[in-house]
Amino acid sequence: MDTDRNKATTTTGTTAEATATGAAVTAAAAGTRYAVAPGYRVNVRSGPSTQYPIVRALPLGATVAITCQKYGEWISGPYGTTRIWDSIAPGEYISDAYVRTGSDGFVAPRCA
Repeated sequence: MDTDRNKATTTTGTTAEATATGAAVTAAAAGTRYAVAPGYRVNVRSGPSTQYPIVRALPLGATVAITCQKYGEWISGPYGTTRIWDSIAPGEYISDAYVRTGSDGFVAPRCA
């Protein structure tokens, strides 16, 4: 697992430490953008599983704002194995295994 996962890039280009879930949720609400794993064009799906259709693919070097998170299919990626999926827009989800959030847990409110 990536040992630098405890840092998240903000919209201003600075780095913010996400040491506690509460602080991370506050940071997400404040407009934090998280880097997608370098070298990956991540598929964006309409739900939290590879069984959902692909809506689009993120370009290399993308950053995302996470609006909410929910449990879904287990996925292994560059940042570990997780069943957390990140909602980046209404009806758009990516596996947290491909997002450098700084946490192995939730960094945003749970999706309804």
